[in-house]
This record gives sequence, C-alpha cells and structure tokens, in this order.
Amino acid sequence: MRLRDIACVAAGLMLLTAVGCTGGDGGGAARTESRVSSGPVSRTPSAEPSPTPADAVSIPGLIQREHRGSDLRLGAVRARTDAYTQYAVTYESNGLTISGIMNVPDGDGPFPALVLAHGYIDPAVYTTGRGLAREQDLLARNGYVVLHTDYRNHAGSDDDPDNDVNLRLGYTEDVIAAVLALRSAARPNIDDERIGLLGRSMGGGVVYNTLVVAPGLIATAVVFAPVSARPEENIDQFQRPDRDPIVGEIEAAHGTPEENPAFWRQVSPLTYVDRVTEPLLIHHGTADDTCPIAWSERTTAAFEAAGKDVTLRKYRGEGHTFAPQWPASMDATLSFFDRHLR
Repeated sequence: MRLRDIACVAAGLMLLTAVGCTGGDGGGAARTESRVSSGPVSRTPSAEPSPTPADAVSIPGLIQREHRGSDLRLGAVRARTDAYTQYAVTYESNGLTISGIMNVPDGDGPFPALVLAHGYIDPAVYTTGRGLAREQDLLARNGYVVLHTDYRNHAGSDDDPDNDVNLRLGYTEDVIAAVLALRSAARPNIDDERIGLLGRSMGGGVVYNTLVVAPGLIATAVVFAPVSARPEENIDQFQRPDRDPIVGEIEAAHGTPEENPAFWRQVSPLTYVDRVTEPLLIHHGTADDTCPIAWSERTTAAFEAAGKDVTLRKYRGEGHTFAPQWPASMDATLSFFDRHLR
C-alpha cells in the first residue's frame, strides 16, 4: 500500500489489517485494527465482532489504538540560515503536548517532509531538538521540511510517568502523531503526500515499531545504527549492566523473557514484520560496539524472509556515531529519499 492510496487516513477512516508472525519469533496470528486519525472519528455500528483487546503494552496494543496527531504549532524562530528557518514547535500526540523543532526550507514548496526520531539522551539533560543536528541541517538544505520530535518526557513535552516501565512504546505514538500532525496542518509549503522517517540508534527502534504499527502511514524510512528489534536485548545491553532500577520494575510488571515469553514476542516488531509496506534503508558500522551490527543483520534477514524492500549498507571500521563515513552515508540517504519522495 502506497501513501497516495491511504489519503483516507487524514480524514480519520480506519485501516483494517492482519497481524501475522514472521521472522521465527513465534506467536499466533490475530485479527486487529490499525487506526490513525488527525481528528474525531465517527463510527458506524457494525455487526462484526470487535477484535479481542490486546495488552496495551504491546505492538498489537499500539495497532489497535486509535492514534491522534494534530495542532502543529510553529513558535519562536530559533535560527535563520541561508537555506531554511528553524522554528520551535509543539503538536498533540494522543492527548499529550509534544515539543520539537522544525526546519522549513526557503521558497514556496510544497516540500516533502521528514520526521526525525533521535537516539537515547538522558531526559534530565536533553534540550529541544538535540540529537540529530547534522541531519536536520543537511536534509533541510536539500529541500526537506524536517520535524524533529523531542518525544514525551523530553524538553517541553508533557510527562508520561509510565513510559519507561512500558518499554518506551510511547515514543512510537509520538512519531506516528508527528506524521499525522504534519498532514493535518494543511500548510501549503508541506507536501503531506510525501512524508518519510529517519531514526538513529534508539530512534531506529522507534522507526521499526512505526512501520509495523501503521503500515502505509509514511512513504519510506531510513535508520542509522539502530538498536535491537528485540527489546530484551536492549535491556541486557544498556540497562542491566548499569543496574538500572527500571529493569526490576519492567520485570515485575511484565515478567522476564523466561517467565513470560509471549509478552516479549509481542513487544518486538520482528514478530509483525509481515505488516511492513514501505522501503527501508539501514546504515550500520562494522565497528559499532554500542549497537552490534549483528542486530541489523538479523533485522534485515527477517525483512527479506518476509519479502520486504530492505537494504543494509555496512561501513567498514565505522563506529556508532558515524564520523569519517557520515558524508557518504548521507549521500546514500538523500538518494534514497529523493527516489521515494520526489
């Protein structure tokens, strides 16, 4: 399903899709609804039974949820360059106000748009728009409106006290809502038929989730040095070694992978990779000791096994932050976005 085929999304109509299990992660298939809306939705009574409610803390739970994103507001000008103007922005995400920044290229447009999902930065020190400054600048200079979401619990966004215990799935809601807010804004300089995603590290995992929760919402996606598509591996890599107390709260609420394997299958996008409809480009360095390249190799294999359009570009000797080979990776990124969004 391509983006132009689902213009009904912005009007609040519902997309009915099937949840399947691929990639060898097990779990049974279940009928469910993926619903995205930029405003109130009127429902017509139906004789068909409603789908069985899913665990709210799960990919199926996000699929069944009616996502709302609206009220994109441009605030103060943060910077003016020779190519674009950067604004502070806010938008609504399922009842929360989310802050961020938006770079708007000079000229009349309409310009294709990109939503950027940043990697992990401690919310206690995070400042608005932080995390993807190089990408924000370069993409706007190449004619893209760039909306960088801060996520809930960051900068000027509203708080969601359960977000960490709920495996940060709220960030996926915020990215979906950012796309819907761009579309419902009806700004003449934004082409709401041409929207893509870019995520880095933790943000790469957010992009994976978005692709399976809301197929057809965007046109294409790129991720850099993404985390594992299995949340338990991210916990073991980043939180357990530091004795993060959130790990105990997560396992008290949801069980360990050994105690409750069904839960952990249902929070992995790999379990639902058959839902994906958009092309995906993955960048990963072979010397990345933060997010091992084996994670991206396994995700790529799962996409390929499901017959999806995925490309993994490997950068020999490159680390997690992409320093010497960042220009080459962005050349490939711009070519990829231009091919699918222009």
